[in-house]
Amino acid sequence: MKNLLFIVLYTWSLLCHADGLPDLGDASQGAMSPQQERQIGEQSMFEIRSDKDYLDDAEVNDYLNQLGYQLVSNSNEPWQKFEFFALNDNTINAFALPGGFIGVNTGLILMAQSESELASVLGHEIAHVTQHHLARMVAGQKIDSITAIAALAVAILAARSNPQASQAAMVGMQASSIQRQLNFTRVHEQEADRIGLTTLQKAGLDPYAMPIFFERLQKSTRLLDNNMPSYLRTHPITSDRIADVANRVQQIPYRLVADSLNFQLVRAKLRAMQNNSQETVNFFKSALGEQKYGNQTAKRYGLALALLRIGQVALAAQEFAPLQALTSRNPMIATLAGKIKRASKNNDGIVAFYRSATLSFPQHRALIYDYVELLLDTKRFEDALKLLNEQIITHPNDLRLHELLARNYAALGKRQEEHHMLAYTYILRGNLHNAIEQLELAKRAGTDFHELSIIESELKQFKEIAAAHAKKN
Repeated sequence: MKNLLFIVLYTWSLLCHADGLPDLGDASQGAMSPQQERQIGEQSMFEIRSDKDYLDDAEVNDYLNQLGYQLVSNSNEPWQKFEFFALNDNTINAFALPGGFIGVNTGLILMAQSESELASVLGHEIAHVTQHHLARMVAGQKIDSITAIAALAVAILAARSNPQASQAAMVGMQASSIQRQLNFTRVHEQEADRIGLTTLQKAGLDPYAMPIFFERLQKSTRLLDNNMPSYLRTHPITSDRIADVANRVQQIPYRLVADSLNFQLVRAKLRAMQNNSQETVNFFKSALGEQKYGNQTAKRYGLALALLRIGQVALAAQEFAPLQALTSRNPMIATLAGKIKRASKNNDGIVAFYRSATLSFPQHRALIYDYVELLLDTKRFEDALKLLNEQIITHPNDLRLHELLARNYAALGKRQEEHHMLAYTYILRGNLHNAIEQLELAKRAGTDFHELSIIESELKQFKEIAAAHAKKN
């Protein structure tokens, strides 16, 4: 837990930015350091993760990070830390925050007709980060504290998520006003195009996808009755930019790049998640019946998932049956197989299925969550505890793992550990008050000397941060 505690305490201390807490200096005096950029991004993410539109879906976000890091490893700063995440928003948008945090709206993922098209947008956003465009613009506002700059970064996000907003005010300015001051310049956009294109090619993806996708985005303005996509407001795609990228790709030999199955499965999942109506089921049935375009495996996956979501378990199992052979080869298909088995109350060999699947895909968090749920439901508490402790070492800031661990401790009657773990879940949500309350309960609930010493140390530090925060306000 030490890594989690360090991250949480450090970030909260920056949020307070009060006497007795770390002072990062005046970030407005020239360019910010990479450490300061990361701190700004971390603070902004507290706001984003608590927003209702943040898509807390491990499979979607893990896919975005896999694709994102395929690009990052071929960028001009392969050592830079990044976090890619999705927002459940049908508008067509993507954005970068200082420190390598890149958000993608589900609307943009669904609009992309190939994995390389989606990657072209990620490559462009990665370039904005590695070239420190946003950080330089934020620093140029001459703001005298990291906390204020983080608030400004969140205001930028608000303006980009809703460019029509006129009331969102932060650090004394409306978000829409901030947006006008901090839109990327033409030079920034051209540089991000050029570097993103190179990254796309080096990563083994199709560079021809970039001008194709940009042109479709530009045309979508007319298709949406002049309601310009958010991405075009913050990254104006001009004919000159499209022509420049198109000319550059003409110098690159063309080769066909196939989409990964996970790209197709993620898009099918997002479409299946749009609502719980029969309309979604009918869409996938029609798509399967036509057999003219798209990936048949992904369509069947989407149909089975849509049926499962509206409670038609038997039909979901029937539609999923042709995919059964792929459960050992793809973690998303294995996860859906497990969900259908559990919903069908088909308990024959289900624990063995999950044990085998998690050995095959040990880092697929959605599969791990479901396996732990099964172990808890079948009262295999010690097995669940072992698996959770192994996973939390790898994912120390995974909220769902901590929630499951708190449940596990509660089932074992370990109240001190339960409240201690609940404190971590609250701090990961940015709720310092409730975290302190849970630590107080943990302190009174047990007698383990080692555990108590950790709890008391954390209580002291959390209370100092809370006092500094109260003083600041």
